Amino acid sequence: MIKLLLLGTAGCHLCEEAKIIIEAYSVQDADQLAIETVDIAEQTQWQANYAERIPVLYHPATQQDLGWPFDRNDVNEFISELSND
Repeated sequence: MIKLLLLGTAGCHLCEEAKIIIEAYSVQDADQLAIETVDIAEQTQWQANYAERIPVLYHPATQQDLGWPFDRNDVNEFISELSND
């Protein structure tokens, strides 16, 4: 199973768009994918690197990330790359 973090913050309209893309993906592939939403405003360790880049899809195991803008195809490619590692 691939575990990802969706880094964003409350009130971010781009983060809401990203969440819709990710939720649609995670519902379809729930057995292969676990996604946790992280509000970087509450997590100071994420603010320095991601405050100006959110929303970001982050893979903690490899520290790879996919920054906005992204669509379902970009997410598919990102996850495929992670699956092949």
